[in-house]
Amino acid sequence: MGPRGVGAIYANQDGRFEVLALVTNPVEAARLLRRTSARWAVIVRDTLRPDGQPFVVGSVWTNEDYLIRPARTAYAPAA
Repeated sequence: MGPRGVGAIYANQDGRFEVLALVTNPVEAARLLRRTSARWAVIVRDTLRPDGQPFVVGSVWTNEDYLIRPARTAYAPAA
């Protein structure tokens, strides 16, 4: 997965992608990717395409990928 948390934007030779969801349940990831060996999946949208539709990827983070914007950090509400 690398630094691909929800809200992150990363790029590689295939495009520039915003991470919409991170699926860490192996059963759900395997179903989404149609691969029994899947342990996680990332739902992304290509931000370079105006009509970019969300799709699922299961590729590992490599030195060809680079982070443009880090994932959002969730903070607990203040008391």
